Amino acid sequence: MSVNVLVTGANGQLAKTIQKLYKTNKDDICFTFVTKLELDITVPNEVKKYFKNNLVDYCINCAAYTNVEQAEKTPEPAFKVNAEGIKNIAEACKETNTVLIHISTDYVFDGEKESPYLEDDIPNPINEYGKSKLLGEQHIQKQLQQYFIIRTSWLYSNFGKNFFKTVVKNINEHKDLKIITTQKGAPTSTYSLAKFIYFLVGNKITNYGVFHFSDKDIVSWYDFSKIIVSNHDKSRLKLLSSTNISTSKAQRPKYSALNNTKRLKIFKKEVLLSNSIKELLSLL
Repeated sequence: MSVNVLVTGANGQLAKTIQKLYKTNKDDICFTFVTKLELDITVPNEVKKYFKNNLVDYCINCAAYTNVEQAEKTPEPAFKVNAEGIKNIAEACKETNTVLIHISTDYVFDGEKESPYLEDDIPNPINEYGKSKLLGEQHIQKQLQQYFIIRTSWLYSNFGKNFFKTVVKNINEHKDLKIITTQKGAPTSTYSLAKFIYFLVGNKITNYGVFHFSDKDIVSWYDFSKIIVSNHDKSRLKLLSSTNISTSKAQRPKYSALNNTKRLKIFKKEVLLSNSIKELLSLL
């Protein structure tokens, strides 16, 4: 019997990566990818109707409001998608016995810790985006038992808008970049995360709960940009380090690396930490 998987936020970089890697697979897993136009998660009746009329074994929620700066200026749209929209999905999953795989963020933490964050560390978001994502997590935990909340960090890929693509664009246009040095985290390839999500579905894992997922290298944004530039031998891009980006309205965690010990302990060798940033960039 085939496993039916609904993927929301089909235009986002993670959903596009899942589609590229696993749209055709040998495990009898049938993926359906929906955009906001096809399923608006902020409309409760629309969500309920979709789940009622379609058999959904797993819902991978990639739909999110991710504009951190704009969320600080106008929080309402972020909370509408990242909190109320997730509540709608959680309620629909509960009614239809669907397993929810939800993507959350390192920004639920305040960045004051000096070692990688554990799943049971107390969240304390310092910007509106992080607050909206945390509220979404809480709606899931209140409604469901069959869920995976996957907190990840600094996602990058060849799809959508992300830091990697911004740096590459400036390399191609021979423009200089001013990059902050005071924020540290773990850049994570969507290919790594997609592999883990597929593992959960393909093996029908029932170790539900909150899991952290990031690649292994912990660097600053400036260090990450240097690695990206080093992969482009002909780059004439000049990188300028900075301890402050004055145009930023939203506070960001100074340190938001995630501890992967829980995930590695439960799933052991099946889902190891990914390769280095340099090795992962070679796949793009």
